[in-house]
Amino acid sequence: MAKLLYSATMSLDGFIAGPDGDMTWMAELPDTGPHTVADGLWQQIGSLLTGARTFFGNDPNEGTDQEGAFGGLWSGPQFVLTHNPPDSPVPGTTFVTDLHEAVTAARAAAGDRYVNVLGADVAAQCLAAGLLDEILVFVAPVLLGDGTPLFRHPGGRAVPLEEISSTPGPIPSVWYRVPR
Repeated sequence: MAKLLYSATMSLDGFIAGPDGDMTWMAELPDTGPHTVADGLWQQIGSLLTGARTFFGNDPNEGTDQEGAFGGLWSGPQFVLTHNPPDSPVPGTTFVTDLHEAVTAARAAAGDRYVNVLGADVAAQCLAAGLLDEILVFVAPVLLGDGTPLFRHPGGRAVPLEEISSTPGPIPSVWYRVPR
């Protein structure tokens, strides 16, 4: 069964998007060359599970050949968790109103690869429901000062994580398992 992986690039001060969901800061990061984890991640993804704000939000690569998931490298089934599905269908995208139904459908579509969770709110819902398996964070050399934090769970409990791997470099990464 496919595992749920929340992957995100985060500013050093803990934000995955700037104020109002702004993602343009991602396009302004310096090119640091090859990254052993990031460069091959898209090939491990079988489907995407996103929130509506992420799906309909701004793509820092919009209008370029790198537009889309993983810099335009990935394509496949997407499942968007939303209370307000659009009236018109979006090719390759299924809009779902129930978290468990969305996870079940995304897992079935992913096969033996990961369901990549995109969006802090959906990731927090998956974590709270005991559905999230792994968390991968790339730490960008920027301070945003405000925006959407990696996780928001006011009054929440501590969740100990088990390290799978970490990669040093200009944009270090840490990969954790969420123990059950």
